[in-house]
Amino acid sequence: MGRTLWSIITATTLLVASTGCSSGDDETGGATPSAGRSSASSSAPGSALKEGQVVHIGGSGDILVHTPVRDRAKANAGGSGYDFDPMFAAVKKPISDLDLAICHMETPLSVDNTNLSIPATMSFNVPHEVAGTLKRTGFDGCDRVGNHVVDRGLAGVASTKKVLDDAGLKNQGPTPERTDAQKPVIHDVDGLKVAHLAYSYTTGNEAASNTHVPADLPWFKYWQFPVVKAEGILADARKAKADGADVVVLSMHWGPEYSSDASPEQRELAKKLLESPEVDLILGTHVHVAQPCEKINGKYVVYGMGNFISNQSPSVNPSLKPATQDGMIVDVALSRGKDGKLAQKLTYSPTHVRIGDYEVQLATPTQNPEAYQRVTKTMSALGDKCDAKPAS
Repeated sequence: MGRTLWSIITATTLLVASTGCSSGDDETGGATPSAGRSSASSSAPGSALKEGQVVHIGGSGDILVHTPVRDRAKANAGGSGYDFDPMFAAVKKPISDLDLAICHMETPLSVDNTNLSIPATMSFNVPHEVAGTLKRTGFDGCDRVGNHVVDRGLAGVASTKKVLDDAGLKNQGPTPERTDAQKPVIHDVDGLKVAHLAYSYTTGNEAASNTHVPADLPWFKYWQFPVVKAEGILADARKAKADGADVVVLSMHWGPEYSSDASPEQRELAKKLLESPEVDLILGTHVHVAQPCEKINGKYVVYGMGNFISNQSPSVNPSLKPATQDGMIVDVALSRGKDGKLAQKLTYSPTHVRIGDYEVQLATPTQNPEAYQRVTKTMSALGDKCDAKPAS
């Protein structure tokens, strides 16, 4: 990026004092919160899959580096730089086993580790080393769309994109330059072209779904679903398929915080999106606890994948639920059915963050059994077949 653009970005930086992560959080984790396809219909979804081929696509919930998590990473590094690798060592295999693994980057990332998050505030900025850790853990890409996207203004948007790009993580989120649309991020997964799009209930860090767009950043509206609505999302997905994508995956930052139930807004929007041939999978984030899965028109939505890493816990603040330490690794196996249509099977691995060293651990009937019970109960709450993977 040239000096001129960086100067413009720096000059327009707007430090947003957020309403929480979203409302009710404090920053420490406590709470008082192939080209050539002419049209989308010219080839059936999944037709690029060879007979017998299975592709595994999935991801995890919020990467939320509160200051205590950051401080632990600094201690891990011996005081010089930040080492997040030990926190993700226990989940490296299930993430790496996915053919495409997508994370949700909740916060801005600092390219030079300056102007980092201040304790007890709700405006974030995180050391860049976490991006390298995520790549080494097995993630292929991330979305960076949510209510903290402008915590460090436009400069933070540019810095976050650069850090993820430099780490080799393809990423979807608002651009630092003006644009007239959201462009899909394309992953080539064993010959299957997967388009990644992402939307949030806000980009200005407000507590509930709204149509407000940051005044100086009008193009951010293309990443806000209350503005573009289902029709806009479907138009983006339809264009992605017309341009060669075989599969469209949506990351959706939505829902009422700390609610294990999917809201009417979430369910209505998911139904509109998955009843269309344009959208194939929805992965939800934001609410800091697990929410159910649902199968609609033969395709899956996971309404909320929980926290993958954070400092949220009732041991940090008694008003927080134990479920804030829970998350999951979602694995959706895609194959081509005998009818030529895309077939899906969803399994998942429950996870749990151990407060103190912030190790993300697998939750099984014998390891972190209470977390396992919470996640599995929640995931099946709508009656659909979403199976926890057996402990290996």
